[in-house]
Amino acid sequence: MSDRPRVTALLIPLAAAAIVLCVSGAFAQTARDIRGPAGVVPLTSEPPAKLIIDPPLAGSLAQGRVVIQYRAENVRIAQVFGPAALAVSPRIGHIHVTVDDAPWRWADASGEPLIINGLPAGPHKILIELVNANHQTLDRGVVNFVIP
Repeated sequence: MSDRPRVTALLIPLAAAAIVLCVSGAFAQTARDIRGPAGVVPLTSEPPAKLIIDPPLAGSLAQGRVVIQYRAENVRIAQVFGPAALAVSPRIGHIHVTVDDAPWRWADASGEPLIINGLPAGPHKILIELVNANHQTLDRGVVNFVIP
């Protein structure tokens, strides 16, 4: 009896697996695709900064807690402030947060989700501004929600 059918039976699944791995690799994102350019290499030109904000997490809202995830594109969130930091490349910045059109706001340079507790039940609005190290607005977004 020939070993050829057994060898062929083994090679077909291996060839299929190799094709799947090659095709999936073609669609894989690089670290640069996800994180942006390396922070240690100055850029000659930078695309506009962009702020992406998710709606508040529904489960937390039901408990009276607002959790808002966000991310910045073409800006690194960092605890660096002042006019001299404007020369840093790639660009750095942080966010300003205003709740319900209050006359005050706070700065956050953690890059972590915003967590706000203690708002009364009812409709609310959060303004999130992506700003440079000198507090000039680069992009902004508003999140409207209702605490039950």
